[in-house]
Amino acid sequence: MIVTVGKSAAAGSVKAPPSKSMAHRYLICGALSSGSEIKGVDFSEDIKATLGCLESLGARVKIEDNSVFIGGVATAGKTVKENLFCGESGSTLRFMIPLCLLEDKKFTLSGTERLFSRSLSVYDDICRSQGIEFKQDKKSVTLKGRLACGGYAVRGDISSQFISGLMFALPLLAGDSTVDITGALESASYLGMTVKALADFGVRVKRADEHTFYIKGSQSYKPRELTVEGDYSNAAFFSALNLTGGNVSVRGLSKKTSQGDAVYPELFEKIAKGTPDIDISDCPDLGPVLMAAAAVKNGAHFTGTHRLKIKESDRGAAMAEELLKFGCHTDVGENEITVHKCDLKTPELPLYGHNDHRIVMSLAVLCTLTGGTIYGAEAVAKSLPDFFDRLSLLGVDIKVENK
Repeated sequence: MIVTVGKSAAAGSVKAPPSKSMAHRYLICGALSSGSEIKGVDFSEDIKATLGCLESLGARVKIEDNSVFIGGVATAGKTVKENLFCGESGSTLRFMIPLCLLEDKKFTLSGTERLFSRSLSVYDDICRSQGIEFKQDKKSVTLKGRLACGGYAVRGDISSQFISGLMFALPLLAGDSTVDITGALESASYLGMTVKALADFGVRVKRADEHTFYIKGSQSYKPRELTVEGDYSNAAFFSALNLTGGNVSVRGLSKKTSQGDAVYPELFEKIAKGTPDIDISDCPDLGPVLMAAAAVKNGAHFTGTHRLKIKESDRGAAMAEELLKFGCHTDVGENEITVHKCDLKTPELPLYGHNDHRIVMSLAVLCTLTGGTIYGAEAVAKSLPDFFDRLSLLGVDIKVENK
């Protein structure tokens, strides 16, 4: 899909999309209950992948409008399918692996080559230590074995998704478990979201100290009726329109949230006022839009950026490549990125989305200031399929060409 964005001053009010991160968690918890209703679900490609995998694990799923009635995995007694397709969703893959290991059956989880280029080393090590079969190739991983309760040590600087995945499964085992986080913990807010989701379904995880979680065994997920909260990660793209001359308000964001990306208004303000130093180790998903904001305003120096390399694209390098087309120079280091102050110009070359939803949306924000054409814009379907429709409703000039 090719999208041309004309110079536009966006104006109006937009409702924040539902949180994809919390939707993953609520749907998993709901599936592990006897039956729950999850309201306010946005059916992005990642969420569809999680729902499909949960159905394969025995969940009953019924969809009505933006509500999902789901349950039955923990009581199913058998799986419907032993092949789970995760698409390009890292959350889906890393959350599903421990759930598959609740039963001593062979499972194959598949997805894109890009997805499986991202590390699964934590689970590989756990499976090897417990004598569980773990075979990975370029587009899949095959497992067979049963997860054991007990002590787990997990590095905190790879991805919090591994720890969250264990947290979903360990409460269902007969014995108690601990998860010790070794080294620095990055994306800690995502663990907070997981603990909250579990608590919302009656499952308790106790934080014994800064690095240790205690998980009691033989717990059960209680049926619930819950609504997914608004998503700060995607709301940031609409708020960023205010940095390019727009006047946009975002409604439906909870002030009481565990989302680490809720820090974006504060970071936008810092970028608007000067050339700040910003650590994004706890909010890496904001990386592309923060880089775009820095290009619009006064530049910025970002640290804690190393995990941008292992997202849907190498986000630091991808944004640097595209920002150069606007006349903005960027230095990308191993764990730091500097966006230099510049005068943005209309790109003479086509812009590319790098098969990454957050790159596409960041470029679209910049194009409201300069105009420009984005190739591969269909990547927004991963998290926010109606992104360009929402921009149009805010008065942004959008022309879509499907190819």
